[in-house]
Amino acid sequence: MLAVENLGGVLINSQHNFAWLTGGKSSGIDLSKENGACFLLIGSDGKRFILANNIEMPRLTTEEISGADFEPIEFSWKEEKSSGDFIREKAKSLLNHNREIASDLFLGSQVRLIENLIANCRYKLTETEIQRYRNLGRDAGEAVGGLFENICPGETELEITRKVKDALAAKNINSVVTLVAADERIEKYRHPVPTAKKWENVLMVVVCAKRGGLIANLSRIACAGRIPDELKRKTEAVAYVFAKLLSKTKNGAGSAELYKIAADAYDEKGYGSEINLHHQGGATGYKTRDWVAHPASDEIVQANQAFAWNPSITGTKAEETAINFENGAEIITASPGWVQISVSVEGREYLSSGILSL
Repeated sequence: MLAVENLGGVLINSQHNFAWLTGGKSSGIDLSKENGACFLLIGSDGKRFILANNIEMPRLTTEEISGADFEPIEFSWKEEKSSGDFIREKAKSLLNHNREIASDLFLGSQVRLIENLIANCRYKLTETEIQRYRNLGRDAGEAVGGLFENICPGETELEITRKVKDALAAKNINSVVTLVAADERIEKYRHPVPTAKKWENVLMVVVCAKRGGLIANLSRIACAGRIPDELKRKTEAVAYVFAKLLSKTKNGAGSAELYKIAADAYDEKGYGSEINLHHQGGATGYKTRDWVAHPASDEIVQANQAFAWNPSITGTKAEETAINFENGAEIITASPGWVQISVSVEGREYLSSGILSL
């Protein structure tokens, strides 16, 4: 990418790109920011540096990365604060040429932003990343699915949220998005931030589970007792939309084309207007969504790329994380023992999580 763009190098400061380039390590201190606590400098000649102040460098090179991977360049925290151009000038001196240096986050008007180009480099997962992702998906699916053995009607959304986060934390997973909705809040809001409302009949739990930089996305719904017929019909319909999307998630497929696949599937099941009420998901990986499918999008599905499709019909939803392989998509977030909805598309079976009756 650097060669194609005629760039001399790139400065990486975002936490998600640091995790990607270091095999799942972290540069995060203040997790309310996108910026990490250091910079990685990648030169077009293959040189690799880590730039950090004297507060951060000792821990980073001891606990996160080694000097063999990235040559450490340490400086005083006062130097770093002295000028907005300090990092840029330091990077130029290290690469020792006059070619343009870009960045993944804003570093001033003189530095070109290329996060979109870097993202494209991230999309194709390596074999090591695929195994890490499978392990994360398995653990997240087990944690969220198993949660329903330890909750019961009468608990508040906030109480259930704590149990969700605890179940994931026990597997060294951080939920960067945690949505919990009880009863009518599932129908009212597509993004139900937890409240003090008590669960009585139907409960939905949504997580974006992060470990080693990678993020697995999944949703689960349970009923206290019998599942209402209408909810069952809607969930079967949304499982059909999910299956159609997954069946067409293939190398070279366009994101706008995938959006139309979803729109047509909603129409087939008699819920055509529902696609206007929420996005359908899209590519995932080191961000909850790298891109979302919509009518004007021009992204292309790549080999070994991860996807989290989340079609919804008011009151219900289907969401899993899958990896696109040559022989089809593989769901990695299944919950053991959870009820599954099977949909056949062009002779292949696609499974999504149904509603659990407790």
